[in-house]
Amino acid sequence: MTLGKQYFTLKRYAAWLIGGIRYTRFKDGQSLKYQAFAHRTPLYRRLKDVDMWLQHNKVQNLRIAAGPLNGLLLRPGETFSYWQNIGKPTKRKGYKEGMVLFYGSFKPGVGGGLCQMSNLIYWMTLHTPLTVTERHRHSYDVFPDADRTQPFGSGATCSYNYLDLQIRNDTDRTYQLLVRVTDEYLEGEWRSDMPQIETYQVFEADHRMSQEPWGGYTRHNRICRHVYNAAGEWLRDEYVTENHALMMYSPLLTEPAAGESRN
Repeated sequence: MTLGKQYFTLKRYAAWLIGGIRYTRFKDGQSLKYQAFAHRTPLYRRLKDVDMWLQHNKVQNLRIAAGPLNGLLLRPGETFSYWQNIGKPTKRKGYKEGMVLFYGSFKPGVGGGLCQMSNLIYWMTLHTPLTVTERHRHSYDVFPDADRTQPFGSGATCSYNYLDLQIRNDTDRTYQLLVRVTDEYLEGEWRSDMPQIETYQVFEADHRMSQEPWGGYTRHNRICRHVYNAAGEWLRDEYVTENHALMMYSPLLTEPAAGESRN
């Protein structure tokens, strides 16, 4: 471990212990009554130059990580920490080598693929009144778009433990996280003990690709959301975040090669 990584890892441990944040720790085997939002993402996608064994291992990693997350209660005033609840992914816990994005490319790494879980949780959270207090965007856009159903930059990258996803409950109701891995999908829900009084539609704005002086391209956008009341009437628009990523493929590509798609 490099000195820089070790510093930030130890800093995170200290924040968990003495940072003054009340983290969620309790689970409930019974689902709360009301569904706030649900989403699912496919487990397997063919990607250029990516061996399928990496995706099979990813699924195993997701199954392990789902265990400590499924059923977590996020009560008023509490904060959810992705890594504090999952813990460090190690071979001893059963984690395998999956695909890890690495400076615009990828490599095998123990616990690889867990970003699919953090992406899912972040996307679902944007459709609730919960507050995202820590989220890290991807610095590289590695694969061309294909069959994309969510805006570019609407995920949350993770790396144990210093790139975390943290979500605080500033409402007066309790939320519950449910996640499960089926044969084909990673599925998730935020549920609540009271019905939501607002609904959300997430969209991107100001999407553009720009050529840099050194010849490469970067991709930019803003993530925003429409907010509606229970009757479906528009209330306001909210800014969520912005994204800037170095593109690792030609922006002139219009279609993926046969059998390829974006993860």
